[in-house]
Amino acid sequence: MVVVTGAPGHVGNNLVRLLLQRGEKVRAMVLRGEDLTPLKGLDVEIIEGDVREPESLDKAFRGADVVFHLASVISLLPGRTELLEQVNVKGARNVAEACLRSGVGRLVYTSSIHALVEPPHGVGIDEDSGCDPLRVSMEYSKTKARGTLEVLDVIRRGLDGVIIYPSGVIGPNDFKPSEVGQMIIDFIRGRLPCTIDGGYNFVDVRDVANGHMLAAEKGRTGEGYILAGEWISVTDVLREVAAVVGRPVPKLKLSAGAASTIAKALTSLSRMTGKKPLVSSDMIDALLSNSLVSSTKALAELGFSPRPIRQSIRDTVSWFQEQGMI
Repeated sequence: MVVVTGAPGHVGNNLVRLLLQRGEKVRAMVLRGEDLTPLKGLDVEIIEGDVREPESLDKAFRGADVVFHLASVISLLPGRTELLEQVNVKGARNVAEACLRSGVGRLVYTSSIHALVEPPHGVGIDEDSGCDPLRVSMEYSKTKARGTLEVLDVIRRGLDGVIIYPSGVIGPNDFKPSEVGQMIIDFIRGRLPCTIDGGYNFVDVRDVANGHMLAAEKGRTGEGYILAGEWISVTDVLREVAAVVGRPVPKLKLSAGAASTIAKALTSLSRMTGKKPLVSSDMIDALLSNSLVSSTKALAELGFSPRPIRQSIRDTVSWFQEQGMI
């Protein structure tokens, strides 16, 4: 029996699909009242659970050989400190402790590339960069770093666990959609008047799902593995989308400074209105961050092999078209 927390999420539902294709029996842990559209038609056992409620985890993990812990609050928006703390930090410890109590064979914990300390531009990020909540900037990054340290602490006490650090995830079955998925939709619908200087390392969600399975099979206990793809500029992402839908890329390109100033204003407005901004300060910071990321360890030890990111972008657009989302 394999348990997936956060099963309806982008990585979660892709992982569930892959597990089922491999013949695994899957138990999908979901929040009470959560939209289960991403799991519709899949032959899975649905069980309600909450990482903030340890007793629900004991029930969900009973009889599990492997637990993939993907449930987290993924947010580059401000003002969600308490929720981030409860889910990403305390929730991560609760999951690890429950796995240890329940005798789970292995925990594969999904951290984030943002949890790792970012060296200066030009210096590569790898697993040795380490997690230090005092040396990462965003609220989200701090909580993912602390959550990772909590899991590692339980691993030192005897839990068989492996850590995954995905970079920016893109690809099909993006029901919510994700931040980059929403950017693609906004561009196609004519809501993006300009492009932005900067870019990010993106990896296909299907390859991330496969990387989780490889980590469960081959990962060394207590080790972390970066799952990254390729760096690509925002402009080139939009060019790939434009090639599919036939829409011109905006000619106006904001500099890093201008984009940051506008994002700060929109973020402040978001705090007052409660509405999600088109772009936030943390989103811009991520696009301007050091994205020189290495998956050498995952390639060597797990056999991780990501596909070309331009194909992932095209597949994402095609999936949105099939779903009538654009």
